[in-house]
Amino acid sequence: MTEVKDAGITPVPLEAGNISALKEWRLRVLKSDCPECYGLCCVALHFSASEGFPLDKAPGKPCPYLMANFKCEVHHSLAVRGYKGCIGFDCLGAGQRVSRVTFPLQSWRTAPKIAKPMFEAFVVMRHLYELLWYLSEALERCDGKRLRRALHEELQEVDRLTCLDAEALKKIDMNALRGKSNALLIEVGEQVRGVYGNGKAAPQAVRQRLGRYADLAGAKLSDMNLKGANLRGAILIASDLRHSDLSGAELIGADLRDSNLSGANLSGALYLTQAQVNSAKGDRETRLPEILDRPVHWV
Repeated sequence: MTEVKDAGITPVPLEAGNISALKEWRLRVLKSDCPECYGLCCVALHFSASEGFPLDKAPGKPCPYLMANFKCEVHHSLAVRGYKGCIGFDCLGAGQRVSRVTFPLQSWRTAPKIAKPMFEAFVVMRHLYELLWYLSEALERCDGKRLRRALHEELQEVDRLTCLDAEALKKIDMNALRGKSNALLIEVGEQVRGVYGNGKAAPQAVRQRLGRYADLAGAKLSDMNLKGANLRGAILIASDLRHSDLSGAELIGADLRDSNLSGANLSGALYLTQAQVNSAKGDRETRLPEILDRPVHWV
């Protein structure tokens, strides 16, 4: 497989035990940097009126508000215009990686022939960056030499895949890669949740509803001790989590759209992403992991 040169993108630090360097790398690299991207999320992806958008858009078609300089014409009024899906999206840095490294010399506008492969590369790269996000956090928080070594090797492999050229990226078996990584992420999740009590401090009626893919849409969960709760893939749309403690709660894949996190403690939550936070509601008292930014639309 052909690899492209890493043009200024710092590779993940994988020295044994160097967790501080790994944290610094996550803060610097796994962050979306829109000025360094060709607006790929605004053109490569599809969206529909039923998923937080006011209209349907086909993949490969630019959003009507994407300007010639790749900036969003209505960035400061997305919510009032019905573009909640845009507010809740985050590429984790995949956009600038494709724009500046995979295709370093031309954009899809100046070179229309590369548009399709660039868009395809972005879709794959975002999946890879999502895995980098989860695996790097798992490596930070895991316990045990065997598990640490396995995560070290998997993170190194995914990081190597991000350096492939566009044609090679298309050939990645993402399902197989996700399956292998997911086994490790689940193991770390069990470790972390165990340290925080596995959600056993929650009221019995709530404990019975916790677990993978739990349907907690609109649930009243305010002022609760949800430490170590298993909320993997849970539906928490419009749930009330005000002033609840989610330290050590596993939130990978949880749908937090319009959930109320005002005053909640998520500082030690596991596998929480910027996209999840962006799609929720919160305030100045909401405690987030240091790697995440407080959304500007929060009061």
